[in-house]
Amino acid sequence: MICRKIAWYVLSGSCLTSFICCTGNTSKQPEEKNAKEETKRIDTVPGKMVWIQGGTFQMGTDDPAFTDAQPMHKITVDGFYMDEHEVTNAEFESFVKATNYKTVAEQKLDTKDYPGVPPESLVPGSGVFSPPGQKVSLNDPLQWWKYIPGANWQHPSGPNSSIEGMYNNPVVHISYDDAVAYAKWAGKRLPTEGEWEYAAQGGRGNQTYYWGNELKPNGKWVANIYQGEFPDKNTAEDGYAGIAPVKSFPANAYGLYDMDGNVWEWCSDFYRPDYYQHSPTTNPRGPSDSYDPQEPGSVKRVQRGGSFICSDEYCVRYKSGSRGNGEIRSGSNNLGFRCVRDSVIIKN
Repeated sequence: MICRKIAWYVLSGSCLTSFICCTGNTSKQPEEKNAKEETKRIDTVPGKMVWIQGGTFQMGTDDPAFTDAQPMHKITVDGFYMDEHEVTNAEFESFVKATNYKTVAEQKLDTKDYPGVPPESLVPGSGVFSPPGQKVSLNDPLQWWKYIPGANWQHPSGPNSSIEGMYNNPVVHISYDDAVAYAKWAGKRLPTEGEWEYAAQGGRGNQTYYWGNELKPNGKWVANIYQGEFPDKNTAEDGYAGIAPVKSFPANAYGLYDMDGNVWEWCSDFYRPDYYQHSPTTNPRGPSDSYDPQEPGSVKRVQRGGSFICSDEYCVRYKSGSRGNGEIRSGSNNLGFRCVRDSVIIKN
């Protein structure tokens, strides 16, 4: 099954279930607080932006598995600054403290959006990767995805979990609307899909993976993706069964971390599978609206980079040039973002 960032809700008995393809986090949350954990609240990887010199490159892929990323086409992007790593829990917490912002996952669900669902079932929450205890068919993601009431950026695995001790992890359960709100507060914006792929290539050009053509260069894992039999046997050969703290793996040639794996990242472009057939050649900004034939009623934006549960066995869209997408008000515990800003900021 081709991995797509798709979220929708279905009624299961009297409870709301989230079906999200290729998202999640299996890492344990600390159960108790102590003085040592409190010291970890310090953000040891403060935000830094890297200048990405503009240029021309081949965007997309000729891999037949990714028809929505074809044809390969040459585009040019202007220079821009990009966050060297994904926005962390510590950085997002600063935003929330300054603005009292409530993410979509923390907001009450509107009964108008879920006709026929009992109001008492419409409780705030988000999608959480919940691996089964045995091998299951890969044709039914509901076997490993659950809608967990109370799951949000502060409680990534559910109401009894916490981000204590994980302040350098990428923030997750972030919808597109949440990412835009943070970016505006920070004086930044979300990257276009063209900017994101240009930065991810790191000047290497088109290769199988953004880091090169070998899955394990010199026998080492260089990105946080899934190892083992999906979804029930995660061997965590790369050192992480779930999300890794930012900058745990090597940066690319531009000084950017985790452009492959770890968590999916929002881009500003609307998603259409046919956009590359008529994309502008200079600074493409995406189509004027979204359309996904598999969910024609959903408004979607592009997501890039894959996550820690992507592998060649199930989710392959961490590979170079491939695309993901998601409904703009959906989140999950392997969906985050990073920001960019233009080279010149014009103040009113």
